[in-house]
Amino acid sequence: MNIEACPKIELHLHLEGAAPPHFIRQIAAEKHEDIGGILAANGDYKFSDFRHFLKVYEAATSVLTSPDDFYRLTREVLQHSASQGVIYTEVFLSPDFCGGCDVTAWQEYLAAIEQAAAQSEPEFGIVAKGIVTCIRHFGPDQARKAARCAAETAGDFIVGFGMGGDELQGKQGDFAYGFDMAREAQLHLTTHAGEWGGAESVRQAVFDLKVERIGHGVQVIDDPALIEELVARQITLEVCPGSNVALGVYPTLDAHPVNDLRSAGVKTTISTDDPPFFHTTLGQEYRQLADTFGWTSKDFIALNKTAAEAAFCSAETRQSLLERLEKT
Repeated sequence: MNIEACPKIELHLHLEGAAPPHFIRQIAAEKHEDIGGILAANGDYKFSDFRHFLKVYEAATSVLTSPDDFYRLTREVLQHSASQGVIYTEVFLSPDFCGGCDVTAWQEYLAAIEQAAAQSEPEFGIVAKGIVTCIRHFGPDQARKAARCAAETAGDFIVGFGMGGDELQGKQGDFAYGFDMAREAQLHLTTHAGEWGGAESVRQAVFDLKVERIGHGVQVIDDPALIEELVARQITLEVCPGSNVALGVYPTLDAHPVNDLRSAGVKTTISTDDPPFFHTTLGQEYRQLADTFGWTSKDFIALNKTAAEAAFCSAETRQSLLERLEKT
């Protein structure tokens, strides 16, 4: 089996973070906005560290100011994901960037995103669902507004709620109100933890927010007792190896703990996070993991089955995905 071409399921992809530089540059040109400071001479995004990355991310997103912009972005992102063999994806959507967390404005943006996803399914062969995310460094009060947006639009397309942003701002438990609101709306829960905040941030995510999945989570490798807790609770990690290396969480892929986490029995999936920023694709991630850890097609089929089981979709969609993976 061609590893790069195999059917894939991706659970950790930020919609705005998946915007290619050429797309943002085009939108900016149409609006006569200057974004030169966030792009290098070769046209790539330019940043120096994680917090600078967040600023560049938000600057790039600032040119996306209408539902039509997000319609076009969703089409662009899903077409690219499908070209990598992705058959199902869950994309993180931030109401902060879609109408400033105003519920009425958010519904208009979401309608455009849903329309693009619905059109992309038959055209590109990819099923997409949305996970509403609050932005941690915007604070708990703003997170409540994002959670309200999520709760008001929970349904077939919006299937989850989570949190991204600067993991070193506050504690996971500071955002419990928003997560409780989303849980009451029967949304599934995930949060970024264990990327920068150490194993302790994973512990907070598990015990204070009671999430089902964790974005990144890789620093749990430093806490054997917490690893056992993740295994016992069947909590799935949305691991993004290329992102972790690009941002300096680990110096090289060789040093990344993803292989050790899998060996310890932790449910693990592979995603790209914000691929244009980190010069990666999901196919490239698979190839590099195969080259580094000796993973075979059997490993990648198992990873994708884990992703299907952890997906926040309906039972019918999950069964369809598993049946498709069985055929590979």
